[in-house]
Amino acid sequence: MGEYTTHILRRGGVLVAALFGAVTITVAQAPDMIITHARVYTVNPAQPWAEAVAIRDGKFIAVGSTQDIEKLRAPKTRILNAQRHIVLPGLTDSHIHFLEGSLALTKLQLEETKSVEQIQSALRKYARTHPPGTDPWIIGRGWTYAEFGAAGMPHKKFLDAVVPDRPVILEGFDGHTTWVNSKALALAKIEKHTPDPANGKIVRDEKGEATGALQEAAADLVTTIVPLPSHAERIAALRRGLRLANRSGLTRVIVCGNDTRGGSDSDFFALYSELLAKGELTLRFKISSYIAPGAPIEKIRGDVAMLRREFPESNGWIEAGAVKMFLDGVIEGHTAAMLEPYTDDPSHSGELRWNPEEYRNMVTAMDKDGIQVYTHAIGDRAVRLALDAYGEAAQANHTAGARHRIEHIETISAEDIPRFGSLGVVASYQPLHAYPDEDTLGPWLSHVGPERASRAWAWHDVAAHSGTLAFGSDWPVVTLNPWPGIQNAITRQTREGKPEGGWIPQQRITLEQAIYGYTMGAAIGGRREKWEGSIEPGKYADLVIVASDIFAMDPHRLASTEVLMTIVDGKTVYQSPRWANAKPKPSAKSSGKQ
Repeated sequence: MGEYTTHILRRGGVLVAALFGAVTITVAQAPDMIITHARVYTVNPAQPWAEAVAIRDGKFIAVGSTQDIEKLRAPKTRILNAQRHIVLPGLTDSHIHFLEGSLALTKLQLEETKSVEQIQSALRKYARTHPPGTDPWIIGRGWTYAEFGAAGMPHKKFLDAVVPDRPVILEGFDGHTTWVNSKALALAKIEKHTPDPANGKIVRDEKGEATGALQEAAADLVTTIVPLPSHAERIAALRRGLRLANRSGLTRVIVCGNDTRGGSDSDFFALYSELLAKGELTLRFKISSYIAPGAPIEKIRGDVAMLRREFPESNGWIEAGAVKMFLDGVIEGHTAAMLEPYTDDPSHSGELRWNPEEYRNMVTAMDKDGIQVYTHAIGDRAVRLALDAYGEAAQANHTAGARHRIEHIETISAEDIPRFGSLGVVASYQPLHAYPDEDTLGPWLSHVGPERASRAWAWHDVAAHSGTLAFGSDWPVVTLNPWPGIQNAITRQTREGKPEGGWIPQQRITLEQAIYGYTMGAAIGGRREKWEGSIEPGKYADLVIVASDIFAMDPHRLASTEVLMTIVDGKTVYQSPRWANAKPKPSAKSSGKQ
């Protein structure tokens, strides 16, 4: 393990001990908790590995060897023997829709279906167990484009055959196409001559009739007439989401734009504040405000400034100070903005949601106020515009270190890859979006073609050019559990090991890089690296203990990693039943890393 020296320093008013070589340790105040006999991967390059940590008042106060850390114990110090398990910094989901995902937990789940018939079977069962008296609207999500074969788009007839008498709304896995039945279309008064809304499309058949597929903003024609969940339902859903997040090892999430159909930004902040006041908030939140195209700049500036005053960066639990904009849609729906036409539709290259000049002006205004900007950009044309706007804003305002982000970046031109590093723009990726299943290797790949696909989700190349990777899930698009994302970042293969050698294997990254993306990279992407992202004295005592030696195991098994304990602010927020009864035993296979 090596020898350690103690340096006493003061950081943020808290006495901390950093251990680097052999001397007696003294700390002014005894720790509340000590974790010993661990294999601590700190994500701190100055001290990558340790055996033990000491925690006081919700912060790490010392990191070092078990022998030295145990000297800090006092009669009331809680001692946790980690039994040689791996300890990591708490994991952050850098891109999530937490309330939406939490509410979806109680709705119709279609993530595991593989065909229209399976969707119909799941819908039939759900309708039978959720009668009209309790669920007048059937709401669900998770279907994929590949389930509809060559058509690539759903049709109302498949839903009408199962549930003709009450409205059905099923959101696609990506959140960009919504599938409804005839009853829902009728209630929304969507008819043959209903015009497409701005930034949306009502998919129609050869006769001009709506097929039941609503792309992008067209979904609002239906979703805005759906009864909103009650306050009690939202709080109950959030409690369920918090438990799921903690069980997965998450200690912070970054909410990328609220679902404004459910209320104003202040409504969402109020929900999380209520849980915090009750002592029930077991996850840290940074919440960005959604900006619709054409929104007045001065109003946005005022609204965000008000939120920042109430929920400042120094607030360790609920933080404002960021905005989210959509530049384009998705590749599967041909709505992502591409530099060149789609391979399977040369007449179409997608569209930008924002007028480029208006988008640039908004970015410059936000940058001037120190507000962090998150931009959804999937197509390479949208990615380029976001990079251009961020660079222009820095020049106009003479700013640096803004950490503006681009979300998703599914396609990118080769010349734009180095610009993340040179401009200091954070690449916010969701590794599981690149899972090479029937959807990715079917509709997605056929739409972009092999040349552009060679730079699909270019994690390796962006990192190799000094770009910062911040990883997340986009839940409920995919599971918020980070471990399947970590596995896919390393393998780019399905659970069954397909395709052999990995899909676009040159873009794979190492386990250490993947962990960084969910820890320090995520902290940098959230402008939180002073407080989070690594296990260092003075930072928040957020950590996760896992059952397996993730550094020695087959990377194709990482998705099944079990979390034994999650600690947030020095307090245990999740503990596996197996951990409570675990017997000390050495790892079956040691990676040799200390």
